[in-house]
Amino acid sequence: MDTWQAGQIRPLLLDDLGSHFRRYRFRVAQAVDSMAQSLRRWGQCAPIVVCWRQEKAEILDGFTRWEAARQVRGMTSLSARFIEADDRRAKAAIYGLNQAGRRPHELEEARIVQALVREDGLSQVEAAELLGRHKSWVCRRLALLEKLADDVRQELEVGLVTPSAAREIARLPAGNQTDALAVARRDALSAAELGGVVQLLLAAATTEQRDYVLTKPRQALRDSAAVQRDGWDPRLSALGNRVSRQLAGLLDRLAEMENFLECRGRASLLAQDRLVLQPVFERLSQDAARVAARSSEMALEMAKP
Repeated sequence: MDTWQAGQIRPLLLDDLGSHFRRYRFRVAQAVDSMAQSLRRWGQCAPIVVCWRQEKAEILDGFTRWEAARQVRGMTSLSARFIEADDRRAKAAIYGLNQAGRRPHELEEARIVQALVREDGLSQVEAAELLGRHKSWVCRRLALLEKLADDVRQELEVGLVTPSAAREIARLPAGNQTDALAVARRDALSAAELGGVVQLLLAAATTEQRDYVLTKPRQALRDSAAVQRDGWDPRLSALGNRVSRQLAGLLDRLAEMENFLECRGRASLLAQDRLVLQPVFERLSQDAARVAARSSEMALEMAKP
């Protein structure tokens, strides 16, 4: 390493290359086989990229070429380009170097983000800056790993669930995600319809409302649209309709604030903003706690026969 300058290319034995960062990229068997055929016919056309870690050259870009080269008889080395990177920048490089060709799967991106935030101790803002993305992008990637149910995440990994559908489903509690996915498949819901169904499930106040949405999702969406358009639910009294509108507005505002606090938070506010908003947030915390307590009492009372 002493004489190896950043950007320099040199051959390295296959057995001398490390795969510490392999976990951030999925293995695609078909891609490995195709690359092995290409190496047999044309040889190595582009160098892999490595960094130095614990006295070993660790691959950052070129895992498929490295694995394929092991299948080619007589091929014992690969040309490698060296870059200087600590563990944090190595993960960022894995993301950046793979924007051409087979771009990273969203779960691969999520693994990189999670490692930067949970293992390396970066804030979501710092991780976003390192990867050249917005903090909301980082927040969404984390949700795919930390909020998505295991079975849904596995189906996303193998392509049975689209990333857009997974992001919608991740908004639900883990226990409800499988049911929502089953409904989306059964009724062939579009991404927009699935988003609407998720919103209705989040707003469902009773088991009956939840079951209705899951049983007749499109009818529930039409009913919701009609209520929003007309501003009147025939199932409710005049007072009930006024309370319903107030609750709908309050829940919308709470959802917006929850999204802000989770995906942006204090790191997005300037110092002068914090001085003004701190007592407002303190009052919000106190008022929300009181309203939550009264709402819980009300819900228990209404549930009594």
